[in-house]
Amino acid sequence: MEFRPCIDIHDGKVKQIVGGSLGRKDRADENFVSEQDAAFFASFYREKKLKGGHVILLNGAEHPLYEKTKEQAMRALQEYPMGLQAGGGITDRNAEEFLEAGASHVIVTSFVFREGRIDYERLEHLVKAVGRERIVLDLSCRKKDGKYYIVTDRWQKYTDTVLSLELLEKLEGSCDEYLIHAVDVEGKVSGIEEGVVELLGAYDGRPVTYAGGVHDYRDLEILKTIGKGRVNVTVGSALDLFGGSLDLDRVMELCASS
Repeated sequence: MEFRPCIDIHDGKVKQIVGGSLGRKDRADENFVSEQDAAFFASFYREKKLKGGHVILLNGAEHPLYEKTKEQAMRALQEYPMGLQAGGGITDRNAEEFLEAGASHVIVTSFVFREGRIDYERLEHLVKAVGRERIVLDLSCRKKDGKYYIVTDRWQKYTDTVLSLELLEKLEGSCDEYLIHAVDVEGKVSGIEEGVVELLGAYDGRPVTYAGGVHDYRDLEILKTIGKGRVNVTVGSALDLFGGSLDLDRVMELCASS
């Protein structure tokens, strides 16, 4: 199990946000707002030799502060070339821009999931544009009627697609990795969504990174056990780097231990 770092950017600043609040018309719930810019965190991760982390643009392209958010993301990618993945509003038209800026991969959800379902034609266009080996599919999900449905548009819109072992196996020919946020617990520091982790632990294909709810070291042990050591993890709001109580070095050690 690997620890994967994160840099979430909202309104031009590095933040930790309660994921489910992103689509509100007033203001998202903020757990942490950094005084440091995105390049600072990218440099820090490079010095720690942490790879495979994600830089996420949390503003949509239509937002008045999108350009500030994008500028921060580009600085981070340039600071740590090939060390970070970039996501948030990625399409077949702009993916190359982020890759040229230094991203190792682009992370995609809403472009591929259109009108509530998987648009395989769009996915094929993306693969042709940048190559399967540079694509991370974000299959972030929320629970409804006992199942985990993939959500899009800053996690506010449900698709008709259920996260499943069959889906992971079906899509693995079109990506290099998967990123899955358990949106119902994302940013709440209230414990992991064990049902999601158990499902991901049953999959033995492309690398998978789980995000959402980690609040103590025991969560990491549980994740490693039920994820069968196959599921990588991101820790955000609980980390001391973002105002939480978990020591980054200890988290890295726990993830790396057998």
